[in-house]
Amino acid sequence: MTGTTPDSFHHMWTQLAALGRDRSTTGYRRYAWTPADTELRAWFREQAEARGLTHETDHNGNQWAWLGDPDAGDAIVTGSHLDSVPDGGAFDGPLGVVSAFAAVDELRARGTTLTRPLAITNFADEEGARFGLACVGSRLTAGRLTRDQAYALRDADGISLPDAMEAAGQDPTRLGPDPGRLARISAYVELHIEQGRGLELTGDRVGLASAIWPHGRWRFDFHGEANHAGTTRLADRRDPMLSYAETVLAARREAVHRGALATFGKVAVEPNGVNAIPSLVRGWLDSRAPDQDTLDALVTALEESARARAGLDGVELTVVRESFTPVVEFAHTLRDEINRILGGRIPVLPTGAGHDAGILSASVPTAMLFVRNPTGVSHSPKESAAEDDCVAGVHALADVLEGLARA
Repeated sequence: MTGTTPDSFHHMWTQLAALGRDRSTTGYRRYAWTPADTELRAWFREQAEARGLTHETDHNGNQWAWLGDPDAGDAIVTGSHLDSVPDGGAFDGPLGVVSAFAAVDELRARGTTLTRPLAITNFADEEGARFGLACVGSRLTAGRLTRDQAYALRDADGISLPDAMEAAGQDPTRLGPDPGRLARISAYVELHIEQGRGLELTGDRVGLASAIWPHGRWRFDFHGEANHAGTTRLADRRDPMLSYAETVLAARREAVHRGALATFGKVAVEPNGVNAIPSLVRGWLDSRAPDQDTLDALVTALEESARARAGLDGVELTVVRESFTPVVEFAHTLRDEINRILGGRIPVLPTGAGHDAGILSASVPTAMLFVRNPTGVSHSPKESAAEDDCVAGVHALADVLEGLARA
């Protein structure tokens, strides 16, 4: 695989553009262990083999492409994920994987000789769009998701994670921690499009992450009474939609008040009929905050508000925390070294988005590079980055990998 960095990046980006894209929405539906995911995995393997890299899929379904001996230890790892949220954008995840392969091309063009093994990863099911839990592949690897917990995951059609993996040709019987692999990694550096406009405001093409806000997902189940919308008096109704609607508004108020974020972005209604009062409204809260105390206070206040409203509506409420990730403060030593490699003038900024780098941070030193996103839009087909900025990200990543793998 030869060519300049812009050519290398552009070629791969063009190849990926059609995979998993919905023509009607122009967004991507690259869900874990689906035909689209199979195509993406085949693409990753092709890129690895075209560069003479050793390809493997670990027992948690994560893909690895190795330059050097995988068993030598002290490895520098980069990459991201290829799956998407429903109707997501092109950059969230794939930019990090494409940039990693392009960075290897750049290092070879420079004639760089590395003294440590280098690996590129595609972590499985980072977005959690199908089974409702983010970062499944990295959580399993780091021991932050047990085999039994993984086996209990179901998609909207009731298909279990192991059944989905098996249908896609992956053996799920060995799901679980991979401490031996993590022990061989010296550092993990993930490149990602910025999910915000921080770099656009500073005028920088590339930035460095300081920390990931604590965040989690909570499921609010409002149980009411199904009834006829055309014959039931308003006074006689036990309508869970009212309780849910007020809770959505309360989430916004609490987030504004506390300088945090709270979003109800997914809802399921039963029986989901136009002329039927619902028996159940199930809504999923995504909440993030600068610190743990603020996040805890927000969720507690919101649950109290929801219960109070449910009581007025004659509705029962259950709240289940489905996932949680504490604050991640990226390793200062690694972050400072990367900043030094990049000239010491790169902006350092926090993020509210979760990433595999955050999950792995408790096990290995991790860091993140961000590429400028002019609109700040993410998880949407409108997500974008200029190709020149992406190439600048590849050059920065190559500099970092060269600096770390030769240290």
